[in-house]
Amino acid sequence: MTFQPTAGLGLKPQHYADALACWAEGLWFEVHPENYMAAGGPRLAWLDAIARDRPISLHGVGLSLAADESPDEDHLAALKRLVDRYRPMVVSEHLAWSMRRGVYAPDLLPFPRTRAALDRIAANVDRMQSVLGRQVLIENPSLYLPLTGHDLGEVEFLAELSKRTGCGLLVDVNNVHVSASNLGFRAEAYLDAIPAAAVGEIHLAGHAADERLGEALLIDTHDRPVSEAVWRLYARLIDRIGPRPTLIERDDEVPDFGTLMTERDRAHRLLAARELADA
Repeated sequence: MTFQPTAGLGLKPQHYADALACWAEGLWFEVHPENYMAAGGPRLAWLDAIARDRPISLHGVGLSLAADESPDEDHLAALKRLVDRYRPMVVSEHLAWSMRRGVYAPDLLPFPRTRAALDRIAANVDRMQSVLGRQVLIENPSLYLPLTGHDLGEVEFLAELSKRTGCGLLVDVNNVHVSASNLGFRAEAYLDAIPAAAVGEIHLAGHAADERLGEALLIDTHDRPVSEAVWRLYARLIDRIGPRPTLIERDDEVPDFGTLMTERDRAHRLLAARELADA
């Protein structure tokens, strides 16, 4: 199957039957591979059935590519088995770290964007791509507090990482909006600077204001619909770079399948309109 610039959904177990029965044009599904690293069982059986008719994307959350150590070889081997089983249209991971010296933190943590970090992360991305035998996409993070010690801006860091390793970029527009609000930069300028040729996928998700600080601190919660501000940024991005496969993410307070499809269809219409404008 060819991975077209259409819109997809993050696949949740409560929606397996709905996903299998849905034949919306261009629909594809993304899963976190860590939820499917098993020898068998009902989750794999459902994914087998869905993947027979729909493109699948694997979006990793546990390789800790920005750590000061190499990716866990057992984790890489398990990911490789899933890649071989499903032949996903895209494999992606985060520009973040979550594990060090065998201790795992259930979060995607930031790091100073130094040139030494660039060397280290490029080596880790190279290792990931070598084991999987394919290009991967790297996603920009959500940031909440300023860090010191950076040598490179985030877009510059991502662009250089792509240039060195041949990896692509997964642009999470909600992450850009959240980081821009929290750190005080312009989301539009960030998106305008992303190298268009490197972008292989886009994510859209919801966020929330902090309970105590309000809009002064936005949290990338993935527990509500995509905001209108993020929809506007998304339209601006695809106007500049053209259509890209776009995913609606929802990981908490997950509504029924039809509600998510309403958001997915909105992204799909925007992509179709942009593609028509290019024709």
